[in-house]
Amino acid sequence: MDSLQQLEAQRLVILDSLKSIRSVRRGSITEQFFPVRRQGQKQKVRRGPYYVFTRHQGSKTVSQRLTTPEALQQAREDVESFKRFQALCRDYERLTEKLGALERETAQEKKRLKPESNKTGK
Repeated sequence: MDSLQQLEAQRLVILDSLKSIRSVRRGSITEQFFPVRRQGQKQKVRRGPYYVFTRHQGSKTVSQRLTTPEALQQAREDVESFKRFQALCRDYERLTEKLGALERETAQEKKRLKPESNKTGK
């Protein structure tokens, strides 16, 4: 079982990790291919991949074509950072829940262990 100090130390590590995240994007990156018929040929040729960043904004899906390798790399890093952010938030939530339960348990034990008063009833 973790102690209060261990749980608090783990929470501080998570907070430091959260502070180090500088850029996030909620969404995903997909590859698109398009069938294209070349001039004078009957067979269609698959062209691509074309990379697209997609996210939901309200009730709509918003897409953005990533046209340069730099834009693709930055989008990949931002999407991975967002996934890391979500995982850290889940860990923080889990640790905080454990910490609260442990503190309540400790407070209950202290109440039970309180010595009875030396006052006598008159």
